[in-house]
Parts: sequence; C-alpha cells; structure tokens
Amino acid sequence: MEYQNILKNGKVQCTICPRNCVLDAGQQGFCYVRENVNNKITLTSYGYNTGLAIDPIEKKPLYQFYPGTSVLSFGTLGCNMGCQFCQNWHITKTKADVHSLNRTSPEEIVQIAKHYNCKSVAFTYNDPIVFFEYAIDTAKLCRENGIKTVAVTSGFINPEPAKEFFKYMDAANIDLKAFSENFYNKNCLAHIQPVLDSIIYVKNETDCWLELTTLLIPEENDSDEELKSECEWILNNLGDDVPLHFSAFFPKYKFNHRGQTDFSTLIRAYKIASDNGLKYVYTGNLTNQETSTTYCKNCGKPVIIRNGYELLEYNLQDSKCVFCQTECYGRFD
Repeated sequence: MEYQNILKNGKVQCTICPRNCVLDAGQQGFCYVRENVNNKITLTSYGYNTGLAIDPIEKKPLYQFYPGTSVLSFGTLGCNMGCQFCQNWHITKTKADVHSLNRTSPEEIVQIAKHYNCKSVAFTYNDPIVFFEYAIDTAKLCRENGIKTVAVTSGFINPEPAKEFFKYMDAANIDLKAFSENFYNKNCLAHIQPVLDSIIYVKNETDCWLELTTLLIPEENDSDEELKSECEWILNNLGDDVPLHFSAFFPKYKFNHRGQTDFSTLIRAYKIASDNGLKYVYTGNLTNQETSTTYCKNCGKPVIIRNGYELLEYNLQDSKCVFCQTECYGRFD
C-alpha cells in the first residue's frame, strides 16, 4: 500500500492524488501532511485528529445510508485541494503542528464508536485522501468490528489508490464542486476529470454507497446551464437514483467578501435536478421539510420525512415504500 515512485537524488514522488508531488528530502507535498522522510512518503498526521464528534449521519450529508443513526466523525489536517472558498480552512489550510492535536489510534476510535453506539465512523472535516493510511487502517478495524465507514471527500485521487481506498469504505459523499474545468482550475487549483472518474468508479465498480454534494456559490457555479449539464452527466453516467445534495455557501477563507447563497438558489437547483429526472434531490444547511424529505420514485409519496437532520416520519419497510411497495434506493436497517 505504498503509492510512491523513488526517483534520483533523494527525490520521491507521491502518487496518491493527481498532483503527483515530487518531493526532496524533508519536503512536504501540496497537502503539507505527506512528506519525504528518509526517501519514503510518510504521513506526518497519522494518529492525530482535530477532535471527535458524534453526529447524525444526515449531517455528512448521507440521507439514504442508515438514516437516523449516529456517526463518529473525525479529521486531521491538510488537504490536496486548493479551494479558495474552503468552509474548513482553519484545519485544511493552517499549517499547525500536528503534535498539538489529539492522538487517537484506530483501535481507540473503534472503542469510542462502540461505547457511544455509533453505527458508523466518518472520515471528514478535511479530505481523508490525504490521511489515506490512517483512514484505511481505521476502516479495516471498523469492518472487523461491525462498524460502517464513511468518506467525505473531493474524490481527487488517482485510479490505483482509489481502488484500495474505496474497497474499505461503506459509503462516500463526494463533493462535485462545480461542473466546469474552469471553476476547478481557478477556484480549487485542480481539475474536474479525476473527480468525475472517481465518481463513476465508486458508483459502477464498488459496493460503496454513493451520494453527491454541490456547494452553490453565487455567480460561480449556480447558472441554470451548468446545473442542467451536471444533472445530465449524472443521469448518463450514474443513473437517476444517486442522491444529490445542494448546499449553501457562506463567506469563508479567500471568498469572505462574497455574499452567501440564498435559499431561493437552492430551491432553483432542486427544481432543475428534479425536472431533469433525478429521483433523490435535497437541499442542505439551508433546508425545509419539503426539500429534505425522501420521496418514493414511483408513487411520489414521502417515505422518509425530515426537517433538516431530524427524522419525523419513516414509511419504509424492508427498504420498500409502504404505500406502493417500490424499493427505495439506499442502505437501510
């Protein structure tokens, strides 16, 4: 599980993500937590985290993966994306000393999840792609102990490590940050195609449950044309039953001068996605009961009524709509 190339003159290339950073001895990658130590890529944040929290699974957001259950969430430092609008910039962009953080082994994380009756453990807050080894070691132990694992990720990962990574993930929410190369290049210092490739791979080649999230930023990625293109791509490559969440942007990091997203924008996106054939569409962080409820794709009646993260009514039995017996796409107890 070593994704690196040993080069000449003490240089090592990290091949976890499409940046493929070439590092001199002692040099850190773009993510600043993967470093060339003794001619080997080393994860300097292994075992350290920025804190643990117990959340509803809906907060990840995952709306059709064991709804109503608890998830133990944690992350570390660093990120391989350069998002100028990062909502967690204080841990992804700040080069803090990892030794000042909490230290929690994979074994301890499993023990904590068990103690608090968490159905799953989520690798979140920063991208687990950069703490690849820590996430996978934890995921393996979780699986041995009957605990599900969740990756909240940008999907900006190379194909070979993606096979290893998603093999151990039971669910993933992948951020499809926009549907244009220009946006990814300008605002994320990255490229969109590796993300699209990861999304297709997870949906079509793995058993990992998949949901998508798009953070809508006014006048950047919220035009009707771009939203329609995104929905058409999802339909053509993934099908109509992958849940899609639209979230509101709040001014952060280098976009702190921008206005926040109006709820009307989320509603417009919700309607575009629904009208274009997607069966499970949601709004997040600005929400109401109508746009956070899961509807039967056959009869249209509400099968999981929510108000934000709170479950109000559950109309599924054996994963089927109690009104018409149509199966709801998802993972349910």
